Amino acid sequence: MGEWANTIMIVGSGQTGTALARIAASKGYSILLHDLHPEQVDKSLAKIETSLLAEENSDTHLAQKILARITKVGSLKESVQSDFVIETATENLTIKKQIFTTLSNYITQDTILATNTSSLSITEIASASDCPDRVVGMHFMSPADTMQLVEIVRGAKTTDATRNIAEKIARSFGKEPVEVKDYPGFICSRLLIPMINEAITCVFDDIADIETVDKIMQLGASHPVGPLRLADIIGLDTCLTVMETLHRNLENRKYRPSALLRNMVKAGKLGRKSGEGFYIYND
Repeated sequence: MGEWANTIMIVGSGQTGTALARIAASKGYSILLHDLHPEQVDKSLAKIETSLLAEENSDTHLAQKILARITKVGSLKESVQSDFVIETATENLTIKKQIFTTLSNYITQDTILATNTSSLSITEIASASDCPDRVVGMHFMSPADTMQLVEIVRGAKTTDATRNIAEKIARSFGKEPVEVKDYPGFICSRLLIPMINEAITCVFDDIADIETVDKIMQLGASHPVGPLRLADIIGLDTCLTVMETLHRNLENRKYRPSALLRNMVKAGKLGRKSGEGFYIYND
């Protein structure tokens, strides 16, 4: 924690929001955790408590101290209390713009707004606010609790001061910020998601089964997890949205989403978040 921020509001308590709330609270920040569905925040807090208590050499007192730094809030109005806001809502431009428009009504003139989008235009998201100079992209890699990279993305009006604070926040989380340009998919998603999409196509074309595709990339390319397991971690709905964004904006057929990916999302098989994707999850 530093002079640039004391209280951070996290909008969205899914996988990434939950991970960031835990990380930030463990670093000493006061956290305001909000979600459109209040029950989701309760689940998030329960997951954080369970993970803190399950750590090796866990300290119950310390776990409760960290948890006490996280406050459930029911309205975006509470953003007036925050120095920094990180939006981790679903990868949907309309939803994100609505959130930024609403936040603009309540935040102070010093509050910085960050979006965790993995592929959408920072400039367009920022245009929904009345402070585009204080809007920045902070794309935390999934899973955010273990991955080190944060892509820092400036919109057309993002100031140096805003970028610098975002980088300091990322480093205070123990992450490594790398600045990239505001272009569809940035760098990581533009390289990673099409690779995942091709792996899905290999399964769809019956070239190899799920486990074989993953094993080949782990043993042959030194990937820590296979692309299909990673797709489950990221969320198949997010993978589909990124592919659609690339396909629509770059107008190249190589970014066309796999038919199997579309069908699995339609069936509600979104990966770890839904309990089933390419693999079955019982946790």
